[in-house]
Amino acid sequence: MTFLAIDVGNTRLKWALHQSPHPDAPLLAQGAEFLENIDKLAEGAWATVTPPDRMLGCIVAGDAVKRRVEEQMEIWDVAPQWVVSSAAEAGLTNGYDYPARLGADRWVAMIGAWHRALAQGPVRPMVVVMVGTAVTVEAIDASGKFLGGLILPGHGIMLRALESGTAGLHVPTGEVREFPTNTSDALTSGGTYAIAGAVERMVQHVRMHCGAEPKCVMTGGAGWKMAPSMSVPFELVDNLIFDGLLEMAARRFAD
Repeated sequence: MTFLAIDVGNTRLKWALHQSPHPDAPLLAQGAEFLENIDKLAEGAWATVTPPDRMLGCIVAGDAVKRRVEEQMEIWDVAPQWVVSSAAEAGLTNGYDYPARLGADRWVAMIGAWHRALAQGPVRPMVVVMVGTAVTVEAIDASGKFLGGLILPGHGIMLRALESGTAGLHVPTGEVREFPTNTSDALTSGGTYAIAGAVERMVQHVRMHCGAEPKCVMTGGAGWKMAPSMSVPFELVDNLIFDGLLEMAARRFAD
């Protein structure tokens, strides 16, 4: 039973075709497209892959983009299924005030991170960070309950906000410095340390709330940019959303 996982973010669509809907299933094919190019998938990257028997996707880009993706999937006889955050799934409990309003990408990434941590050792609290167009910083206690999380702008949004709201800040991307001495470095360092500070604060909150040191996991397309500037120990993971989709699919398609 071949399985297609799809992650549609604010900028790109990423996909991975696995031999079965199971976390350890071999990867058959994978790819990524910017959202403006997804209408070419059926005639391009998807034209030659093994047709999937099952599909599960995570999307934050809105209904219009979802329809475009589903149109490309019409080359296969597979029913599109998209994650909607629920009160509980795959061992996690959703502590959001209105569970269905939690972003699907956040929920799926937390499930991926939780099971990754379970496979590595004893249960402990977690802080799960996704660094992309937006940045999310999630807290999970040792029982698998999502306690709550932060959302803040990613690097690009921060810089565009400053450029549009402040005269004279149209400058090239700079470097991260402890003591920036030019505007480019000041902007890049400010955004980077804002994100690092949010992560550090959440780690502190979880440590105090749970009485234990949390495991910190970071993912997302811009995660590598943050790595040198972090002051708390963390694991950088390529794509927690695919990990989470495989965990969810293993349970949903168990038949």
